[in-house]
Amino acid sequence: MADASIQVQVCHALPDSSFLRALTVPAGTTIQQALEQSGLLQEVPGIDLAVNLVGIYGKRKPLDTVLRAQDRIEVYRPLQADPKEARRRRAGNRPAKA
Repeated sequence: MADASIQVQVCHALPDSSFLRALTVPAGTTIQQALEQSGLLQEVPGIDLAVNLVGIYGKRKPLDTVLRAQDRIEVYRPLQADPKEARRRRAGNRPAKA
């Protein structure tokens, strides 16, 4: 019997473009292996898997996570601004309540 294959997607969004690729990989493939096979690391050279977080459907996962059929691997960009600091700035610009 041949090894089973599964379908997965790899995606990464940039401000001016996006990367979305469907892959057929052997069962037991990890996130890191799928990212390497997808070509994303060659097409978007600024991605460093030691720095950029990855996840499946919005939930962070380690690179050694074994994929399941229909998983969508997402590579996240670093935040441009700290959300807590941005909230403080917005709150500081509001007029005081009477």
